[in-house]
Amino acid sequence: MTNKAPWDNAGSTRSMEPPAGCSPTVPEPELYRSVMAILPRERDSQQPQDCANKGMLRWTLHKKVENNPANGLSLVWVLIKELEKAERWDSRKYIIPLLHTLMYAIIQTAYIPDELYKRVYDFCKRLLTFPHPYCTVGLSYTRQIKTERSIPGLMYQRMVTAEQRLKNEHYPFQERVFILADPQVFSASLEQVLSGDIGTSSSAAGGSPSPFDHMCIVVQHSIQAALGAEQCNGPKLARALKDMGQDVESHFQEVLAALEQSAEEGGRGEGAALRSRLQRLYSVIVTDSEPLSGGRLCDCPPPNPEMSFHMWTEDLDIWRVLAKWFRSSSMSEQFSLSQEQEDVELGDSPGDLIPPDMTRFSVMSNDSGIERDLPPGADPPPLSSLDSAGMSTTWEQCKSEQESGRLSRRGGIKMKPSVKDGMVLMQDTLEEHASLGGGGGGGGGGGRSGGRGGRRGATLQRRAGSCAMQNPFPKQQRHFTARIVAMGDDRVLGRLAKAYYLFRKREARRLFLTMKVNLQFYYIPVCGATTPVSSIKENLHRSKENPCTLGSYLSMVDPWYNSNVKSLGSMIPKLAVMQQMNPGTSKEPFVSDVISYYVRTGQQPVYFTIYFVKITFTSMTRDPVEDVFLTHLEMEFPEFRQISASIRDKQKKSSGEACGAMVSLNYRKVTLSGRDVDRGMSVRTTGAQITAIPSNEAEDLNCLTMTLNEPPAKNKNNVVESKIRSSNIKIRTLESRHFTVTLDRDCRRSYRDVQSVEISPCLDPGYCVQKTIRSKFKLGEVKEAGLSKYMNKGLPLPINTFAGIIT
Repeated sequence: MTNKAPWDNAGSTRSMEPPAGCSPTVPEPELYRSVMAILPRERDSQQPQDCANKGMLRWTLHKKVENNPANGLSLVWVLIKELEKAERWDSRKYIIPLLHTLMYAIIQTAYIPDELYKRVYDFCKRLLTFPHPYCTVGLSYTRQIKTERSIPGLMYQRMVTAEQRLKNEHYPFQERVFILADPQVFSASLEQVLSGDIGTSSSAAGGSPSPFDHMCIVVQHSIQAALGAEQCNGPKLARALKDMGQDVESHFQEVLAALEQSAEEGGRGEGAALRSRLQRLYSVIVTDSEPLSGGRLCDCPPPNPEMSFHMWTEDLDIWRVLAKWFRSSSMSEQFSLSQEQEDVELGDSPGDLIPPDMTRFSVMSNDSGIERDLPPGADPPPLSSLDSAGMSTTWEQCKSEQESGRLSRRGGIKMKPSVKDGMVLMQDTLEEHASLGGGGGGGGGGGRSGGRGGRRGATLQRRAGSCAMQNPFPKQQRHFTARIVAMGDDRVLGRLAKAYYLFRKREARRLFLTMKVNLQFYYIPVCGATTPVSSIKENLHRSKENPCTLGSYLSMVDPWYNSNVKSLGSMIPKLAVMQQMNPGTSKEPFVSDVISYYVRTGQQPVYFTIYFVKITFTSMTRDPVEDVFLTHLEMEFPEFRQISASIRDKQKKSSGEACGAMVSLNYRKVTLSGRDVDRGMSVRTTGAQITAIPSNEAEDLNCLTMTLNEPPAKNKNNVVESKIRSSNIKIRTLESRHFTVTLDRDCRRSYRDVQSVEISPCLDPGYCVQKTIRSKFKLGEVKEAGLSKYMNKGLPLPINTFAGIIT
């Protein structure tokens, strides 16, 4: 069999029978073959089609579990046996895929016996002795399985309650998935496929499910998970809950109270007490003349989380979208939202037209600030209305109702952050710094995620994984989680990095969402049918040919990401073609299901440095521009675009100098030893490519790599390396020529007539605010003191994956 793992033998499927009474619809050998087919192989990188098929096979496998609870129990038995074999054979590359598949099957399965829970718990606990990322993933799942074993059904109940925003008094957490698609990549047909898939997911099972339908499945799953088939008749329970209608809410609240009370007690209470309480509730719900007895269990597939699909146009502001979602949520009343925050930050009034990235300058007022004292031609006070449709009507009413003798102050913005706001920003940066600087696990060292000594551990090793085991500053629990899924190529990631920087800058200036909303970022690489190519087509870096360099990198370091997420990007155009050929066929929410699996199980971030760039123009009347980029910066001189490579080489041989303009290059060369060296030189070139994402694992260093368009000229006075690795670069033209700068390959973020660029790692605006506050009270250079020296000075963008970085 071509799909066998190294430990496979003739008797590999024996001793896997589940307990008696469960007859799986799908034979167990078939489940075993399905599991073997989805495991990543060495040849997947050379055969993308096989990789795409694995993602489809994984989705099909979990669909089999959703359709029959017995399949889920059989699959759990198969997966734990394969995990134990992988541990014995030291085949670690299969552990992460099998473990994620196992945990997702546990959530889907109606009932799991205690002996199977114990077997899974013991395996996850043994992973704590493995190096990163296995110990990190193992710790997360060890905690979940320990809680689930003592309180069956708790993971399912919390997941559905948070994702569907079900009103209750016992579990206040809420989540939402925001899908942002790049209109430059998604054509009208692709947009139709994606929006239609999300609509099919939300209206599955013959119509849009109501909150009471979700409450029914939570009650059904919780009672079945606690009682099992011996004490619960699934079909009778399902019929009784369906006949109740809105009256099911009281039982839903009772189930949540029972499970959350047991969770607050830490599972120390008797499990029999919880089962007895749910048994009494089951007797109340199922009231018929027949004595209560067992029977088969019903499947309760978890619904996909609430998703909102957005084409990321220029007028879409992530901060405003999140703020309006938070304000409109069912539980936001428990948080204090001042009138100033509501009017100025969320309003759509004429006075709220300042872009979030524009600097607000202080202006000295020369009036009393009272409306009656203003001159007749002064602007009216800004309107605080959230209804943009009736904005003009309300504006006219506001003007007519004004009285000349009424005293009030003009609308303003409180610019000075309070001490409480400063502490929240400091705590947030401390949490991020602790996550970035986590150590390794036992037995083998920490690999990439470990290491504290020297500058190399601080800059050249890319950080990955959540280091909860050694984090002295645990993440503050926020009741709201926004899962932002970006879909597109490197251009959408550049926009995401800029939006995240502006989000942090806005929060540092005036705190609002940081205390309440937890941000989680996800990325699905999707390439357009036609990708614009630069006019310079020769002698470019290899990454220039790949429009999804960051997606390729994540696929390289995380094979399970390659099988499930990157393959989804290649499947979406095929789904669009299939839909056009067969428009009347019923649609399965394949894209939504894969996104749901990704956001639920992809909890290990990989951190990518955001780079700050200051652009100065040749015109003295233009102010310098500050921007950020994530993956790529290209500079080129327009007058050399049409010169072919053969003419350049001929000129270089005749004159001894390369074709192009003379530029000065100053940079700090980074080395593995930490002995960075400042260097400066002059070189003639037609342009350069500066990349932040490596093209292969051997060059995986957290720094910039600059490559000139022409091979460097070698002479005694000037030696230019073919690749310059640095984190701080300054390029300036020494002639009257000007060049063009393009960020993240996005023509919408292109700057012309540029004289110089300065590139450096982007500083966290929260750290900058704290540094500014300290500098007001001290003269001279401000030294880091107290908790400030532990703050994260840089601003990385965390992209969630399944494993982080596997070395």
